[in-house]
Amino acid sequence: MSQNNTIRKSDKKFIRSEKARIRAKFSDAKKQEELINNLYARFLSKPEVKAAQLEKEEPKKIEVKKEAKIKSKKSKA
Repeated sequence: MSQNNTIRKSDKKFIRSEKARIRAKFSDAKKQEELINNLYARFLSKPEVKAAQLEKEEPKKIEVKKEAKIKSKKSKA
């Protein structure tokens, strides 16, 4: 399937085992196809809205505390 190119390897393994479980549990081909499509939809529906929202948001201001450098006095002997 061309859909697998966007799915991580661990998710592919999970999908493969779930497909086997669905095929063993349900004998109706239409029900199997529906459940398998829902399974793929769960992994392929990556909302890109978050990326668009991040671009619109103003960056948060971060306060940086600078530490004062302390010079040690060297005694001349």
